[in-house]
Formats: sequence, structure tokens, C-alpha cells
Amino acid sequence: MKYKITISEQTRRELRQLPKELRRNIGYRIEVMSEDLRGDVKKLKDQLNRYRLRVGSHRVMFVLAGRRSKSML
Repeated sequence: MKYKITISEQTRRELRQLPKELRRNIGYRIEVMSEDLRGDVKKLKDQLNRYRLRVGSHRVMFVLAGRRSKSML
């Protein structure tokens, strides 16, 4: 199942501040995850619909908003 990904403007600004190679790696991992939540994805404890994707030493937080959409925090 393919998920639709929405990235907030604040997140886009924060991503632009990261090194280019790290941005590419995060983008690649998000694309892979969008297919079926593959990767190092965990649901956050005591958080409704909130998850994290681990990319090296970085964490990408996101909300699983519906059956086919995700919002990156």
C-alpha cells in the first residue's frame, strides 16, 4: 500500500539546514517507508498515531493520519 506523504514547511526549512548527503538519505528512507512502513519504524509509546523513522543517528517523527497518508513533523 502506497502512502501519501505531506511535509510541513517548518520541516522543509529544517531539512534544508542538514548536509546534502544526509538529506538524500532521509529522502530515500522516507520513499522506501512510504510503500509499506518498511525500515526502522516504531510507534511512539502513549502517542496516538505518532511514529518515528530512524535514519542513522537522526529520527524522523511522523503522524499516520489515515489509511494512506502521513504527515512529517
